[in-house]
Amino acid sequence: MKYVIAKEQMRKMLRVKRVGVVLGILLVGSLALVGVLSITRGTPVKAVVNIGNKSGPLPLSDSLFTQSVELYTGLHLTRGNAARQMLNGDGTYQQLWRDLRSAKHTITVQMYYSQPGAVTDTMTVILKERAKAGVRVLFVLDAFGSQNLKLSWADSLRAAGVEVGLLRQLHWYSLHNASDRSHVRVVVVDGEIGYTGGFGLADYWLGNGKVQGQWRETNVRFEGPSVMGLQAAFAAAWAECTGELILGDTFFPKKAFNDVDGGVTAGVFFASPTTGSTPAERFIALSIASSRRTLYVANSYFVPDDDFRKLLLEARKRGVDVRILTVSKETDVKTTLWAGRSRYEQLLNGGIRVYEYQPSMMHSKTFIVDGVWGSIGSMNFDNRSLAFNNESNFVFMDKGLGGQMDSTFMDDLTRSKEITLPEFQQRPWWHHLMEGGASLLSRLL
Repeated sequence: MKYVIAKEQMRKMLRVKRVGVVLGILLVGSLALVGVLSITRGTPVKAVVNIGNKSGPLPLSDSLFTQSVELYTGLHLTRGNAARQMLNGDGTYQQLWRDLRSAKHTITVQMYYSQPGAVTDTMTVILKERAKAGVRVLFVLDAFGSQNLKLSWADSLRAAGVEVGLLRQLHWYSLHNASDRSHVRVVVVDGEIGYTGGFGLADYWLGNGKVQGQWRETNVRFEGPSVMGLQAAFAAAWAECTGELILGDTFFPKKAFNDVDGGVTAGVFFASPTTGSTPAERFIALSIASSRRTLYVANSYFVPDDDFRKLLLEARKRGVDVRILTVSKETDVKTTLWAGRSRYEQLLNGGIRVYEYQPSMMHSKTFIVDGVWGSIGSMNFDNRSLAFNNESNFVFMDKGLGGQMDSTFMDDLTRSKEITLPEFQQRPWWHHLMEGGASLLSRLL
């Protein structure tokens, strides 16, 4: 009798174990599925619809356009700004070093990508010297993008009085956020001068952008109320990595908030990932839909999804001159190049002109609509930037700066190869294979 009872108990234990194993597999599978979905999510805006108006989405000339952009993205546009393009290392670093050396009260710097070299060495010397002179220097480095720098280097900065924060270090308890990166670039001097763009602390950003190994880059230097938006973007990162939310006139001078007539109407768009449609997606969609004459996009990682390709093609159907300038074989990320090329045929069939920059890596992230509405910043035209990354972009409505950007774009085309449909359709079979494989990964790029 005892034997029978024991045998029955064994059967029950085995059934419990089997159920436990099945539930464990289901749980692990569910978590894996959630993980895959979380790192491959896209953005859901498919169209821009002007309710009650058959003429289509709002043009730039309608004051409701800028109001809509502000409401949908959190961007705040102000008058009274001064801004200029800073092209490549030759046109950026010398002015940047002068501005940093002139700091009297505060310097805030946030960089995504950094590695040892002359650029990092110069930044280090200047920040240490300013900190020793009594300037409050706050420096945020991205843990992923700056992993090539040694801990001893950061320690030497701290020893000189520079306050250093390391952003988004990877721990076991933060693995679920591993795909969320801060791609932001910030330099603010005394709360009065701001820089953003695609630059970083690496020597391949040196040079004129026209020689192999010297990256083609577009940055922007600006002054005026819009600098406060860039400072706020930095403050968000500083709070995240140190727990301190900085306030006060030292970092946010009261005079910077004064409303001034004239100058460039501009603001800083600080993009943050969210569930559902993101501010970055809404910003790009509204900008494309507003175009009536020209839409010039320069972007190093151009991998638009189905919906953004549709928006671009609809712009071309409206008669807009749509041109895309992107990377060539000189790119630093081959997978993104192949994924981007998988989109070419559809765009070319729709009348969109596509160019690949030839001399070097083209790292610019700009667009200009109708010669007046534009953006210079860190945001790429891919799912990673639109769905996952924090990004910083100087956005403006100004004919003067818009005209300069149009001219820069056209000048870049003189050093680019236009991709024609007949030639592209004759590419080797293995190009199709590489493009197809890379396209499967497009939501991760």
